[in-house]
Amino acid sequence: MFSGSLNRPRILFINNTNSYYNIRTRKKQRHQQLLPRTSSFGQILPFISSALPDMDCSAGQGVYPLHRCKTIHLVRHAQGFHNVAGEKDHSAYMSPELFDAELTPLGWQQVDNLHKHVHSTGLSKRIELVITSPLLRTIQTAVGVFGGEGYKDGIDVPPLMTENAGNSIRPAISSLNCPPFIAVELCREHFGVHWCDKRRSISEYKMLFPAIDFSLIESDADILWKTDIREPNEEVAARGMKFLNWLWTRKEKEIAVVTHSGFLIHTLSAYGNDCHPSVKSEICRPFNNCELRSMVIVDRSMIGSNSSTTNYPGKVPSGPDVPSDDASEKHSDAPAK
Repeated sequence: MFSGSLNRPRILFINNTNSYYNIRTRKKQRHQQLLPRTSSFGQILPFISSALPDMDCSAGQGVYPLHRCKTIHLVRHAQGFHNVAGEKDHSAYMSPELFDAELTPLGWQQVDNLHKHVHSTGLSKRIELVITSPLLRTIQTAVGVFGGEGYKDGIDVPPLMTENAGNSIRPAISSLNCPPFIAVELCREHFGVHWCDKRRSISEYKMLFPAIDFSLIESDADILWKTDIREPNEEVAARGMKFLNWLWTRKEKEIAVVTHSGFLIHTLSAYGNDCHPSVKSEICRPFNNCELRSMVIVDRSMIGSNSSTTNYPGKVPSGPDVPSDDASEKHSDAPAK
């Protein structure tokens, strides 16, 4: 279901400039040469034609309606204790001592630096929703990067994070002036075998992170993690596809997603095959700890149903509006009097 290239949203970099020239004519031959070929899912594919000698169509540009695009800011969690132990000895991932590993002090420094970045760039004001994987290291990263300042007693709103949550030795984090936070199982790391990827009970997380919405997670206990079965990469990629499709059920247009290296690598590897190799490399290269990468996803298959909030129908008030080229041809075809 999720393997077909036309069934998945398209991913583009946010700083890409996409353009396409649609040349209209009433002459049938040129009309056939210049119109774009479109897939059944609405992708616009530039058609290379000798009729456009000065246009470089080889770059693969495309035009997409704005309301069929979302901006996603992908973040890998900051350094966790499992990262340090696993780099020294890969078998450490199988140790129960790394159960739901928390951030290291260095990881919290990485969080503080990314927090400064999203505020200095104005990104924090644009994000409408923060989605986090329900593991301790991703939740700590999400609230530390996108949360408010220190929480003060007497404020009539729950904190995003309580003091010293997950042995963080950190003050509580306020939920004031922040976007909503939602925990989603679909963007978790590989299920199984590695103890660092086994989550705590949702009831425990709710005590540590009161302002985060855990309502989309059905089971309090972690029933997805198995001691002896590691989720295959192909299933992680399919789960990632399902997650991106689910994003189109959300009304928000600019979303931050805090997740894991394996999830990002296997999800994004399905994209970029229709791009220049350097763009494919940008999309698919591994994420550093606490790296943020901004991309645009395009709904080519009508998954989403949101209508445009910026389009304007025109002809208000109504009046003649025949294009000048059509008007010229109409007068030139008219018989002389």
